[in-house]
Amino acid sequence: MLRTRVAAVLVLSSLPVLACQGSGEQQPPAAQKGKPARAKTEAKAETKLDSKEVEKAGPSQAAEAKAFVDRVDGELRTLAVAAGKAEWDKNTNITDATEKAAAEANEKLMEFMAKTIKEATTFTGSDIDPETQRKLHLLKVAASPPPAPGDAEKRKRLAELGAKMEGIYGKGKACEGAKCKDLGALEDIMASSRKYDELLKAWTGWHKVAVELRPLYQEFVGLANEGAKEIGYADLGELWRAGYDMSPAEFEQETERLWTQVRPLYDKLHCYVRGKLADKYGKDKVPEDGLIPAHLLGNMWAQEWANIYPLVEPFPGAASLDVTGALKKAKYDEVKLVKLGESFFTSLGLDPLPATFWERSMLQKPKDREVVCHASAWDVDLNDDLRIKMCIKINQEDMVTVHHELGHNYYYHYYYKLPVLFQNGAHDGFHEAIGDAIALSITPAYLKQIGLIGDVPADEKGLINLQMQDALEKIAFLPFGKLIDQWRWDVFSGKTAPEKYNEAWWALRAKYQGLAPPEGRPDPDFFDAGAKYHIPANVPYTRYFLARILQFQFHKALCEAAGHTGPLHECSIYGKTAAGDKLKAMLALGSSKPWPEAMAAITGTKQMDGGALIEYFAPLEKWLDEQNAGKKCGW
Repeated sequence: MLRTRVAAVLVLSSLPVLACQGSGEQQPPAAQKGKPARAKTEAKAETKLDSKEVEKAGPSQAAEAKAFVDRVDGELRTLAVAAGKAEWDKNTNITDATEKAAAEANEKLMEFMAKTIKEATTFTGSDIDPETQRKLHLLKVAASPPPAPGDAEKRKRLAELGAKMEGIYGKGKACEGAKCKDLGALEDIMASSRKYDELLKAWTGWHKVAVELRPLYQEFVGLANEGAKEIGYADLGELWRAGYDMSPAEFEQETERLWTQVRPLYDKLHCYVRGKLADKYGKDKVPEDGLIPAHLLGNMWAQEWANIYPLVEPFPGAASLDVTGALKKAKYDEVKLVKLGESFFTSLGLDPLPATFWERSMLQKPKDREVVCHASAWDVDLNDDLRIKMCIKINQEDMVTVHHELGHNYYYHYYYKLPVLFQNGAHDGFHEAIGDAIALSITPAYLKQIGLIGDVPADEKGLINLQMQDALEKIAFLPFGKLIDQWRWDVFSGKTAPEKYNEAWWALRAKYQGLAPPEGRPDPDFFDAGAKYHIPANVPYTRYFLARILQFQFHKALCEAAGHTGPLHECSIYGKTAAGDKLKAMLALGSSKPWPEAMAAITGTKQMDGGALIEYFAPLEKWLDEQNAGKKCGW
């Protein structure tokens, strides 16, 4: 499961909850030259003032601008905390009343942000101090809550739509008569079944839930776009792309450059996995040189493929890690699993979680009410009120998820004393990458060190098996992470019309992932994009694509700080306080500086780069080249 965070925790980037333009076929100029596109700071990205505008900005404007952002910071804290409390209540107890309360709290926040963003654009004086300039910039690119139209009724409707869509998703079930299965039960089938028709039934059952969301989402897009236009953006997608200390066009080029860098590794994995699935299900169902049916990859959205590892295991019988079995043998429960995650962070010299974390978090699915089980991390009161919301299962996947969510929590912890406008990640990909970078240190040697396993696989076969397990999660996810927002950017811009929602969705899934639906999915009978939580919850998704690349870049930098000298895939920073010091220095910046400066604090470079990811998987890539020799790869 992909993890996210919640409403009022990343105040300016993921409200209300937590928790695509162009085909991308042409290389951006930076990629053609083989050089990463350098990010520009917000000062360079914004339109320069002409001399007359500067003259009009009187000497008092600097003081007025500072007073404005100070006032906004206080008011925003009050409204964001109220929204966070309402969102927590709704996520942990879905009822009509909690949905209504959350909608009302988010409506107030939307109203405030719409008014505030417009006012922020009036401060253009060149004498404004850098910190105030940074705060004004962050206000201008605030993407969440979605910008609301000025009309009060439309604003109210936008908030209602957000709450209603997430409620439908959270309560969704696939039913046959009186017998119903929720998403968790359906995911279990997707993960464990190897029967083609049983998988198809679970897949179609859940995707049917999204059909109800389609007209609501279409209305939501119209209202959110209207709000974005009122604050100077062409559409909501352009606003989202503006939040990366570079122009929207540059950011789109940058994501395409990064995808081009890592795509060859994905294509090799796809080719190998497709061959194994054809062996299992038959070439009539999985064509040797075509698209893989989306329901055969062990995950409801085919975003991560780790659950089909037994079908594609490189060396059956060779040393392999059964982390899930080890956790169960050691009698881990939900609290013990989270304690394990905390112990990794504290081994680096970071602080223990506050006592309130253990009192207020939701670690199990309650039996007496409907909840949103999608894992998320929170600081509800924006004062170190750390929590996670999760329906934990004792398995390897959720062990990694716990580390991911705690990565968010520790980010919040180290910047919560900053002004609210700086309580955010350097960019949203940073927030998602922290916990996953830590999880890369869950090596066999680390698992042995903490007593979870006895022997460390030491031979080449064991290494390839382990790297395949990692690749089915990390590499398989990359195109999915990119295409979600590619689809939305096209929807927001109008390039994809409402009557083409599903057609465009599957065209992108074919192009980027090499996947096809298991059966016909014509418009307007289906809305398969809506079967993914982040669509009805309106959570930007490119952050996860960036995070899958950044986590390896961060991992390499922290390993170097820890003095590691061997292959990158062997490094664990557990217990290395030198790495922890470098991590804390970056976390404490929040969003007070443009992301290239935060990047430099941890890696020494101001560029995002996929080289560390490719280095990490070098043994597996060499092995895949050997396995795919003579095959017709691609689709």
